[in-house]
Amino acid sequence: MQTPRVIKLLVFSDISCPWCYIGLQEMDRAIDQCSECPARFEVEYRPYRLNASLKDGQSFPKREWFEQRFGKEKSDTIESIISTRAKEVGLNIKLFDGVVSQTTLAHRLLTKAWKLGGQAKQLPLLTGLFKGYFEDGKNVGDIQTLAEIAASCGVMSEEETIKFLESDELLPEVEQMMLDVRKKGVTGVPFVVIDGKWAVG
Repeated sequence: MQTPRVIKLLVFSDISCPWCYIGLQEMDRAIDQCSECPARFEVEYRPYRLNASLKDGQSFPKREWFEQRFGKEKSDTIESIISTRAKEVGLNIKLFDGVVSQTTLAHRLLTKAWKLGGQAKQLPLLTGLFKGYFEDGKNVGDIQTLAEIAASCGVMSEEETIKFLESDELLPEVEQMMLDVRKKGVTGVPFVVIDGKWAVG
């Protein structure tokens, strides 16, 4: 029996990016369609900070944030386009529910999940974070909220997650990864690197 070839996908994304959530759903479907192929996909999510001007601890109502950046008319158009595409892939994105906050804590937690158990730990957490942010209006910049999501996804207990996030563990590593990807010219996400050779934006 032929040993399946491992194809490594590095996906740079941010929890606050709706197209990253939609892209996750689309990629999962594409991988499922390759189930009969002689290949196995290893997917690792890497951090990208979309709203670099936001400071940790800051939060703003999503509608207010969008309208300050794009104006009301364009914000409504963006919401309509995203909502329509999301429904096509089975998602119920509520773009203006909840608050926008910096996602550094969430990225640290995702990196921790990868180190604890690879994609088996990271992907369920990523899905839980996206769902919490875009469908349930949760604040992914809040430590207690992140702890609840991590526990529900089987990554760590709430107590372990809070202890981890209140420390500086993995912060330098995550900051460096975000700096490196911008230095390479990546200005938008999702951004996928396939086997370290091909890039798809």
